[in-house]
Amino acid sequence: MAIKETKNSKKILGIIGFLLLIIAGIFAYLNFSSKQDENPSDNTSPASEAIALNKTNEIPASEIITLEESSSVLVSEDILKEAVPENASLAKEEAAKLDDIQSQLKEQEDLLKAQHSDADQLIQLKEEQIKLLEAQLTESK
Repeated sequence: MAIKETKNSKKILGIIGFLLLIIAGIFAYLNFSSKQDENPSDNTSPASEAIALNKTNEIPASEIITLEESSSVLVSEDILKEAVPENASLAKEEAAKLDDIQSQLKEQEDLLKAQHSDADQLIQLKEEQIKLLEAQLTESK
């Protein structure tokens, strides 16, 4: 009887493993197909169109590469001089991106102002603390 139970448990484990393998394959397929759906079949991206626009404006390729490689620059000045895309959806997308960047810059400015005022308050408190410690030191002598 123990032999049959071992064979049955091995079969059950084999079936469970096979089902898990099928489920993992389905999830992998769905994940892969959803990534392909996110990338449209049109190979022209807004970045490549912007590069094409830059080429028509005769900007050297070395300058384009340095702008792309520079990760510390949030907004370049050249973006203000570029022509607006003729496609309305691309123009709306660019306007939305610029609005997002503007809101990020505003948030960063507010955060930096708050940090600056906090730092000023901390400096004043530390100066007061130093004065109190100096007074205590002179009293103890």
